[in-house]
Amino acid sequence: MVDRSGTPLVELEDIAISFGGIKAVDHVSVDLYPGEVVGLLGHNGAGKSTLIKCLSGAYQMDSGEIRINGQKATIHNPRDARSYNIETIYQTLALADNLDAASNLFLGREITSPAGFVDDDVMEAETRKIMGRLNPNFQKFSSPVSALSGGQRQSVAIARAVYFNAKILIMDEPTAALGPQETQMVAELIQELKRQGLGIFLIDHDVHQVKALCDRAAVMKNGQLVGTVDVDAVSTDDILAMIIAGKKPEHLAA
Repeated sequence: MVDRSGTPLVELEDIAISFGGIKAVDHVSVDLYPGEVVGLLGHNGAGKSTLIKCLSGAYQMDSGEIRINGQKATIHNPRDARSYNIETIYQTLALADNLDAASNLFLGREITSPAGFVDDDVMEAETRKIMGRLNPNFQKFSSPVSALSGGQRQSVAIARAVYFNAKILIMDEPTAALGPQETQMVAELIQELKRQGLGIFLIDHDVHQVKALCDRAAVMKNGQLVGTVDVDAVSTDDILAMIIAGKKPEHLAA
């Protein structure tokens, strides 16, 4: 059970952003607590990705405020976001297919020896350590990531974020195009991240996945927030109705 009595890890407060006169995000407020997964749902163009790109530094909001651990955060670009321990795992995963897990984990942040050479042994040892924590079944340390399954590739991308101290993770459709076993692997990874106290924003189209993986669901339509609900308090039909009709279920409307 997520403890929501303290200060949220993230507060997106009254966020607004327009493109060419179209309100992509229209004064939306969503929060996220440590050890919580909040699903962001809505049709294409609903504004969920645009909202979250204000947090990841890909877009700059026109108005509103972002607070991290109760403190106002200034995020102009992805580097700023990383300084607040925010990492994004995009659907494309941004992995270098020809490199192995360790080389991907440390890509652009390689560990070097005192003589200035890349220290492959230390990087592999560190990769084995973090993988042991996140996905103990992962064994393909010497294979290029192109040879890995979708779930294994996800675990490399997640391990990279966690190794570099992510506290807030943005995941874009993490189970898209994965089979049932792979989806289960990602679900177990997410549970492990929750246990470690990370907060996760999960962007998804699949209502069933959101019900299975998330603590709360925030539904958007036409740039506006329809509402945020505890997934245990609603059915998949209730969430679908929010997406389609743009209003909260009767029993939660109060």
